[in-house]
Amino acid sequence: MKKSILVPLLMFLITLNVTAQQDIDAGQWKTWFIASGKEYRLPPPPAYKDEVAQVLSAQNKMDGAAMQKIAYWNAGAPGYRWYNMMFKLWTSDITGSGALANALIGTAIYDATVAAWDTKYAHNRPRPFTVDSGVKLFAPKPETPSYPCEHSVAAGVAVALISHFYPALTDSVNRMAQQLMASRVAAGVAFPSDTRAGFDLGKKIALKEIEQTKDFLSQKQFDGKIPQKPGLWTGKNPMLPMAGLNKTIVIESASQFRPAPPPDFAKDMKELKDFKQTFYSRANAFYYATQPTGNDLLTKKIFEYNLHTNPPRVARIYAAVNVAYYDAFTACWDAKYTYWGIRPDQYDSTYKPLMQSPPFPGYPSGHAMMSGVVGELFPYLFPYDKDLFLKIAKDGAESRFHAGIHFRSDNDAGLELGRKVAAKVIERLKGDGAERVGKVVSVSKK
Repeated sequence: MKKSILVPLLMFLITLNVTAQQDIDAGQWKTWFIASGKEYRLPPPPAYKDEVAQVLSAQNKMDGAAMQKIAYWNAGAPGYRWYNMMFKLWTSDITGSGALANALIGTAIYDATVAAWDTKYAHNRPRPFTVDSGVKLFAPKPETPSYPCEHSVAAGVAVALISHFYPALTDSVNRMAQQLMASRVAAGVAFPSDTRAGFDLGKKIALKEIEQTKDFLSQKQFDGKIPQKPGLWTGKNPMLPMAGLNKTIVIESASQFRPAPPPDFAKDMKELKDFKQTFYSRANAFYYATQPTGNDLLTKKIFEYNLHTNPPRVARIYAAVNVAYYDAFTACWDAKYTYWGIRPDQYDSTYKPLMQSPPFPGYPSGHAMMSGVVGELFPYLFPYDKDLFLKIAKDGAESRFHAGIHFRSDNDAGLELGRKVAAKVIERLKGDGAERVGKVVSVSKK
């Protein structure tokens, strides 16, 4: 056997006996931006008899490269690759639209997955590997109907959103989507018509959500005026000064949880100057300066809780987290440019932080805000790891004090803001119908 195909083949053999979890009632869950999953129910699929030959043909033509693509797209839930791609894009985006793009890839994949589950159980189309003994299974064994393909649903969402927010990547994401769709057919888990229907469904819902949120990002232009008062931020070219004017999704407005005005900072400055750095404090500062607080952790916990085989539940998690990040970011930037909180090295020019201060006001801390979301929302999603999340939230916020680029009060306000936004997201999740774990639910086909 050729070495080039040995490793991926072994991977396939390992996955053959893995059975995917399922939430058969997910088609009834409450959606974020569409009225319901049923609203987007697809018409019955064509007869699959003629498509079996296409699946067999794809499998007969497989080589090492094709098998590697199957292995790549088999990893995680249907949106796994796309979530990670978008997270990297939005966390390096200085245009101001990245946080919304990240929120929408969460809500749109979730909404489209809910719609897909409604259609799946309305038509109950069998998977290719179950209807012809010649079709081999090269993926974790799905226990859900085939139509539409849930991986193609996520791809359709991703293509629509990434093409809209990052048009330079349009060709790349379309090619990725085509590879994904071909891989699901070759893996024996989807007919070609399943992938086409799924892609079109995902794209349609994503475009709908782009339209619904077209006025979320403020179009107001910054007038260039920076308050010239003692004790306020003194930098130039502040980053994203209008982001706090954006519309929110769960909280009423960006100012709903706006913290009280910051203190004088004299006490905070003394605390920073008196602080004695240690190996741990330096390591903590640089770690959280280079590692986003929640994304890798979220992925890890999804795998550890064996949720990656349950597409609706993973989509629900990402939607909740991404919405929380978007609303908390908007609220944080509202407060930053309401108060124009000064940075430590601006307050006292003799003070030298471990790293350069970011180009925007300090109060409240954005890192602490993200940490607050993790500390509040993640324990709800993964209850057995509450202590871990609370420690990570504390360390993530404290890292900015350790770095010398935030005062203690910046961190305290940021943590509290993140927690309050996350609490509103949890409140919304408790009414979405997904908490009926293990309950037998009758799925209507009407």
